[in-house]
Order: sequence, then C-alpha cells, then structure tokens
Amino acid sequence: MTTSELIMVNSWNDHYNTDNCNIKITNKKLKKELYEVASRELRESESSRKECLEHLRNWIKQNPDIENCLTDDAFLLRFLRVKKFSIPMAEQTLLKYLNFRKRFKYFMDNLDCCHPNVSEIIGDGFIYVSPFRDTCGKRVVLYDVSKFNLQKFNGADLAKVFAITYETLTDDEENQILGVKHVGNLEKASLNYIPLFTATDFAIMIRWGEQSMPMRHKEINVINFPPYIKFVYEFMLSIASEKLKSRVNIHSSLEQLHKKVSKHCLPAELGGDMPEKEMIRLWKQELEAKRKRLLSYDEMNLLSDRGIIRRRKPPSIDETGSLAGSFRQLQVD
Repeated sequence: MTTSELIMVNSWNDHYNTDNCNIKITNKKLKKELYEVASRELRESESSRKECLEHLRNWIKQNPDIENCLTDDAFLLRFLRVKKFSIPMAEQTLLKYLNFRKRFKYFMDNLDCCHPNVSEIIGDGFIYVSPFRDTCGKRVVLYDVSKFNLQKFNGADLAKVFAITYETLTDDEENQILGVKHVGNLEKASLNYIPLFTATDFAIMIRWGEQSMPMRHKEINVINFPPYIKFVYEFMLSIASEKLKSRVNIHSSLEQLHKKVSKHCLPAELGGDMPEKEMIRLWKQELEAKRKRLLSYDEMNLLSDRGIIRRRKPPSIDETGSLAGSFRQLQVD
C-alpha cells in the first residue's frame, strides 16, 4: 500500500467523524458502508447493479453509433450511479460524454499526466486533490487560480488538467458513490483568463461538462472572491443547473470555510496540517497509477450524435462571438 493509499484509508477513521456526519466508516466496514450509501442515495442494489450493467453492455454492443467503448464495471457504473440507475438517463449521459470527448478532442485526447505542461501545472498547485477524505468520505479538489501561468500555458492546457483530474476521480468506486467537494482559492484571480476560450467553447464546456461528466459535485466552496470577477461568476451561474447553483458557497474567511470543509482535508496554507507540496506529490502518485487507463480512453468514439436528446438551446452569445461581449448585458453591483 502506498503512502497515498494509507492516508486516504486512515482519514476515514472515527477520529474525524462529527455529529452531523451521516456515515461513520472504519476500515473493516468500508465496503458495507459504501453500499449502504449507494442504496440510500443512488437506489443501488446487487440485483440492480447486475441487471443494469448487463443492459448497458448490450445496448452499447448494439448501438451502431458507439465505437470501442469501454464496458468494464468501473467505467459503466459511473454513468449508472450518477443517474441513480435510471437506464435511459445513464445511456444519455454516456452518449453526451462521448460527444463531449469528440467535440473537445483537442484537450480530451491524450490525457497524460506526465506531459510536461500538465505535470508543471499540477506541480505548481493550480489543481490537485487532497489525500484526505472529509468526515463523510468525500474527496476534496483544491484549486488556486494564482498558480496558473497565463504567459506560458493556454486554454487547452488548463482544460486538460481539469479533465485528467476529474477522469481520475470518477474511475474510483468510492468517489462515484460519495461524490466530491471543491475548494477554490480565487485570490489574485485575473481577467486575463477570459481570452483563453471563445464564448461558445466556454459556455458549451460548462453546460456540456456538467451534463456529460459522470461526477457527483456535492459542494463548491470559494474563498477570496474578488468583486471584479462577479460578472464572470454570474455568467457561469447562468449556464449551470439549479442543482449545481444551490451547492455553491462563497466564504469571506477561512473560519467560514472550515465550517463547511474539514480542516484536515485542507493544505497547511488554508489552515490544515499537511503542506501543499506534499499533497501535490501524493496526488501525482495517484495520477500516475491511472495514467495508462486514461490514455486508453482515446480509442472510444461516437460516430453520430443522433441518439442524444436535446431539451434546451445552446446559450446565446453576442454577435461578435467574444466572451467579453457576452458579459456586457450582465448587471454588476
């Protein structure tokens, strides 16, 4: 067992449990407790799991639009779990996922954590995942926008590190069931991020990403929110679902953040115990363990998007197609 695995297991011990936590997991009870959560929140059972997996595999095999799709349990269960074992909804999410990969092939292909740009961005601390789970077993994704080198890296680099992070997390059964929390430090956030993407790509990435990435976003916490990016924030909220909007918390202090996110999950720089550099080192170990798995995703393909059911029109943008232009209609206090 690696250092990273030891830390993640130990963080589940009763030492970190609180009165308002719904699950209390020890090492011996882990699988039992996980499936209790899956049953309660996701309507999962041994029989539903077996039947739905068989149905989804047959559907993929018979679907002429899907090519080289993975059909192992871990891959398919992420779609079933995120849609609470509704087969039609899981099928739609899988189609949207494959379509997202195709639409954004320029950053969804070659999800290689060892690529120099990716390795440097993660090593700098722009995005990484705490080795500690919170008191309810959720992984905590940490972001620091000041750590992204806008002079050196582009939008594709930024999007790729997000994709690698999320794909690595969703390949884990515990994360599929328990979901993840996000903590974003926006200190020194810059409007220079805006030119990284066109308005169309930016809007589609947010909307399609939420609909197609089979990930349970349980909570989004933001600290050091600068007022001058409020219009960007409101633009993003206008695209996100009501469910996701309801899970966003903006904190004015570390004390407020610590009420929502266990301190032991945070780096020392945000009031935790472990230095950020050590957390990043351990996260890189996890990424490397999943590297071959993520690279194999390049074989999957969606030949046609005709099977996708679309309910809403794409978000409108101004006639120039610029992201800045799209923000002009937003009111800023």
